[in-house]
Amino acid sequence: MQLSKTDFIQYLNCPESLWLLKNKPKEFNKYKGEFSLFLEKLIKEGYEVEEYAKLLFPEGINLPENSTPQHTQQHLDSESNVLFQPSFLTKKGAFARIDVLEKLIDNTYHIYEIKSASSIKKGKLEDTCFQKYVLQECGYTVSKTSIIHLNKEYVKQGEIIPDDLLEIADVTEQIDSIYSTVVNDINAALHFINKEVIVENQCSSRYKTRSNHCDTFKYFNKDVPDFNIYEIARISAKKIGLLVDNNQLDILDIPLDFDLSVIQQTQVESVKKELVVINKLLIDKTLSNLKFPLHFVDYETFPTAVPKVDKMGPHNHLVFQVSIHSLKENGVLTHFEWLGEKLEQPIEMLKQMQDFTGLKGTFISWNAPFEISRNKDMLAWIPEFSEYLNFMNAHMFDLMNVFKTDYVDYRFHGSTSIKKVLPVLCPQFSYSDLKVSDGTMALDTWGRMVCDPNFDEDVEQTRKDLLEYCKLDTLAMVKIYKVLKNI
Repeated sequence: MQLSKTDFIQYLNCPESLWLLKNKPKEFNKYKGEFSLFLEKLIKEGYEVEEYAKLLFPEGINLPENSTPQHTQQHLDSESNVLFQPSFLTKKGAFARIDVLEKLIDNTYHIYEIKSASSIKKGKLEDTCFQKYVLQECGYTVSKTSIIHLNKEYVKQGEIIPDDLLEIADVTEQIDSIYSTVVNDINAALHFINKEVIVENQCSSRYKTRSNHCDTFKYFNKDVPDFNIYEIARISAKKIGLLVDNNQLDILDIPLDFDLSVIQQTQVESVKKELVVINKLLIDKTLSNLKFPLHFVDYETFPTAVPKVDKMGPHNHLVFQVSIHSLKENGVLTHFEWLGEKLEQPIEMLKQMQDFTGLKGTFISWNAPFEISRNKDMLAWIPEFSEYLNFMNAHMFDLMNVFKTDYVDYRFHGSTSIKKVLPVLCPQFSYSDLKVSDGTMALDTWGRMVCDPNFDEDVEQTRKDLLEYCKLDTLAMVKIYKVLKNI
């Protein structure tokens, strides 16, 4: 049974999940869910970065897609010094496809791993170490390892120059320092996936926080109840471990003297008593400080690993859409929306926004740091709107914060997402009926519409779908605000 680099990283996260993939693929596919649009976008961007990285090696030879280790061997014996995507397979079944492999003068090899990130994350070199292991097990000496990644200081100005866009970081010493440990993990993984049976009533993710659970968590942990310890806001893996070891998976089972923050204790109390914990005085005080008119605002953005618009850098967000519902003190509600038609700075959007809202009132968003950050970006890219953008940021209120401390409802399941709060407070509103139902779908849809020459969907209908989604985001905030005012 083969073990790839991707398999190995999955093993490090949750060995049991990888075993299920290798030994019971049908069961794995039932639980893992659909291939996410976000993951698909990351893969596409990875390919794009690879194409630019190859330009750093003009003499490099492209091996055919999915070429075999035998085909690689033929090229290694030739005069080629640089190969793209050569593949290797050890006798034990570890398989590697190297992004860039350079043969050095002394007949040793230099491995280059290409990453679409703009930095090298500390403690995230196991995948590169895996590649070195496979090559060395196949009888080749790896004397150097490097990571090619995006330069976070890069700013696009006209045609992209690969040498400016990318950086090459020598990680040979870091790889050498973890090599023996990673080799032990690789051997353990190869042994584990070949086991005929394992315990299938729990997995290693059981000891991790919710955001770090494997795709098949529910397959292995069927005993985890609806209102479980993983839903507790900001609970640490250490505390989860203590509760798991005592078989206290249900929030109802948490001991009264268990160490939790005030916010966490409030959430637990809400679940245990099935009541909504509302601090009406604080909510009233908070809302009374807002200045009319209230502008409920939401941006949709299109981030790309390789910048598409001048003045932007790697992974910067291009604002392509906005919705604003403005509420006057007399109850009159008006709406403004804008949706870009191509990849360009939203100058026209800001003009129309400023005309609509003026320099007055309070701007309200859900998870305000996101909108504030986008405004800061646009301050650098479109400085002629500095006064307006600075006013927005100075008068921005985060409606989500109310649900972190002063309005805790067990039916939110520990989340403060607007998609969790809205159906509880305003059950007549729903995202489920929309063709575009979340931010990832919105950026994917818009990106394909403006970038893909083969986009074959109805453009007018697609624009309507995008506008309806963003409009509901801001209307939802209005409805939630009114519920809070009427508590």
